Amino acid sequence: MKCPYCAFTQDRVVDSRESKEADSIRRRRECERCNKRFTTYERIDEIPYMVVKKDGRRERFDRQKVLGGLLQACQKRSISSAQLERIVDEVETFIVDSPERERLTTEVGELIMDRLKNIDTVAYIRFASVYRDFKDVREFKAELEELLGGAKKHPEDPRKLLKPTPRNA
Repeated sequence: MKCPYCAFTQDRVVDSRESKEADSIRRRRECERCNKRFTTYERIDEIPYMVVKKDGRRERFDRQKVLGGLLQACQKRSISSAQLERIVDEVETFIVDSPERERLTTEVGELIMDRLKNIDTVAYIRFASVYRDFKDVREFKAELEELLGGAKKHPEDPRKLLKPTPRNA
């Protein structure tokens, strides 16, 4: 805590008391540099972190909902729970670090897809298909082609790639 008199950041708590309403704690502090005393109050941070949906609705950020979506996309894939937890931690940090206490779900979804793309492309495609709400196979195919780096639409016949072998006489 910064001293209001000398701006020094080291102090000690002299006394702590709960408020009458029991919704905050009053602390008397003493600066270790100038020895002046000052009062601080601690309150619970009650404003929830929010996500703004595509249709404009606001919803509380739900860590379990993000983890549930990831678990669905990563089903039967060799992705550890520690990797999934790391992604959820990054998403939570991303939302908590927002100065407005809210983020767009499009930003959250892109962050998740970016992380999944580097871990497992199948899980990435599964997540993207739900998140981006593909309307038909063409949209799905376009996403796959982008993932594969614009691979050819119709690869050559694999039989043509084989070298002819000389026949034994």
